[in-house]
Amino acid sequence: MSDLAPPADVVDRLADALRSAPFTAGAVHDLLGPLAHAALGRNETTPATRATADGSTLATLVRLFTLQHPVDRAAADRALPRLVEPLAAHGLLASSGSEVRALVDVRPYGDEVHDWWVVCDLTPGQDAMPVEVGPEHVLGISEASSSLARLVARRPVARALDVGTGCGVQALHLAQHAGEVVATDVNARALAMARLTGRLNGIAIDVRDGSLYEPVAGERFDLIASNPPFVVSPPDGDRLVYRETGFAGDEVVRRLVSGAADHLAEDGLCHLLAAWVHPADGDWQDRLASWIAPTGLDAWVLEREEVDLPTYTEMWLADSGHRGRPGYTEAYDRWLTWFDEQRIGAMGFGWITLRRAGREVPSVRVEAWDGQVSGPVGPVTLQWAEALDVPGDVLDHAWVVAPDLVQHTWGEPGAEDPAVITVRLQEGLRRERRVDTITAGLLSACDGDLTAGQVLGAIGTLLDLDPETVRSERRSEVAELVADGFLRPA
Repeated sequence: MSDLAPPADVVDRLADALRSAPFTAGAVHDLLGPLAHAALGRNETTPATRATADGSTLATLVRLFTLQHPVDRAAADRALPRLVEPLAAHGLLASSGSEVRALVDVRPYGDEVHDWWVVCDLTPGQDAMPVEVGPEHVLGISEASSSLARLVARRPVARALDVGTGCGVQALHLAQHAGEVVATDVNARALAMARLTGRLNGIAIDVRDGSLYEPVAGERFDLIASNPPFVVSPPDGDRLVYRETGFAGDEVVRRLVSGAADHLAEDGLCHLLAAWVHPADGDWQDRLASWIAPTGLDAWVLEREEVDLPTYTEMWLADSGHRGRPGYTEAYDRWLTWFDEQRIGAMGFGWITLRRAGREVPSVRVEAWDGQVSGPVGPVTLQWAEALDVPGDVLDHAWVVAPDLVQHTWGEPGAEDPAVITVRLQEGLRRERRVDTITAGLLSACDGDLTAGQVLGAIGTLLDLDPETVRSERRSEVAELVADGFLRPA
């Protein structure tokens, strides 16, 4: 039997055993040490094997699940008392003679305040072994899932939706600030693992089978998050459910965007981590804007990376285990030929945030930005939405400077005025902007007491300039400072 659905009491006892070890991300890091932990991040287990030789309960669990090594049955029974047989009966472990090995990964995971476990498939390609992944392989914590977790706005909401939940990691995060969480997927194995992830952490997740928004037809949510299978690849190759769909090109992303309006409650947010085509004979920004315009939603698209087609092809062929195997060069050539046939010039990766605000003229911003990111981006998306809600002329409102904004000046030693002034945000999107003395003065004076127009007028008077001219000439720059988060509503 391998249904990945142990009885609730077995799952609860497993959680107790993991907790008592304690099998947490922090404890594992401390046990392995920084060098072995870093090597494990490169899929090399030898340093970690050397660090887990003490026979402790924690060391046994690390070897069993994290390193994917067989462990002695007696050690497994000590770490998982009265659990080896029931877990083996439901496809989580395999027990043969004096050895026990894991069939799935129970992975410690957490944030600043939570210790969780995520159930997923074993990590492929450890210790330079060939990558072997089946069509229904369920990923664990990936760079993409971590990126989406940082993007989502963490405000309290009534209902949240995780589209394409996989192992359920986004649902864990959503459950911390949503009264109800619905998670959907088309992969039966992923659905089973998401349910197990929820139960193991004592979190209620309404897991439903179906594609995109089909399982929630007619329902609305305050928050939607999705890390969909966004790989664009030839339709005749191997298909892996976690990364590819039956839709052509980047159609899955377009459908998520176009369908969001029907499922967002008023003031609801939708966050997508996605990839999109750069057409060889068109503008990718115009293309994405055309997806968004019919929805009537506010939108902010931020492309974080543009990838050339050879690099893109190599990355995903390696991901599926083709590198170093017969047929690799043929598959590589087939991908590039297909891209040419589809008139695809490059691929873009990034974030899409949509918001239902009922605005008569929605705001649609599509930009490429490859600068540094520090900490969560969720607060930045909330600031973006808040700034959009300020009505009328930006000069008629009082603003405050972002609390993490710093100013740098450069110039010749002894010079009366700096030659260069730049301002930079330290949190979220670390945007930087070169400014002149008027804008620097505006930023230094924006403390919420006076409107931007009043501040600019005063600066003009001090500099013997016409106040109205200064206000008129700086209106668009103030709007840019607000849009980029340098200035925020008072």
